[in-house]
Amino acid sequence: MNETSETKKQFGIQKLYIKDASFESPTSPQSFSFKKWNPKIEMNLTNDQAHIDGDVYEVVLSVTLTVSHEETTAFLVEVHQAGLFEITGFDDEQKNMLLGSQCMNILFPYAREAVSDLSVRGGFPPLTMSPVNFDALYQQHLQKKQEQQGESGVPH
Repeated sequence: MNETSETKKQFGIQKLYIKDASFESPTSPQSFSFKKWNPKIEMNLTNDQAHIDGDVYEVVLSVTLTVSHEETTAFLVEVHQAGLFEITGFDDEQKNMLLGSQCMNILFPYAREAVSDLSVRGGFPPLTMSPVNFDALYQQHLQKKQEQQGESGVPH
């Protein structure tokens, strides 16, 4: 009996958690006196993954938001939303897609909730991040990687 051919594909969440979170309001209490709240929001998303043990991987979605009003930084919020995922029986390409896209889709709603909660606890209106298409971002990442490796000089 060949074990490899009988390995079942499994993708599961073992644990979801906040690895790090911070909130800064460098101009408070002056930032609370804005007559009309019209924020400019800069968002930066990154992700990282690490092989933990066996078929378990830690995936971390890092979200950093800088919220400004009339050229003044009202607040900054950073959340590192993490999860432990078990991935068994997938080839490397499929596993990388799960880690780089599917895990991000799972982690994002938790990160969005943490960001909103931190902004409210900081005395500001809830900050609701727009949905992100992690599948498209992952495909862009693959295309850039392929172009950097010189395998394709023509964008698809």
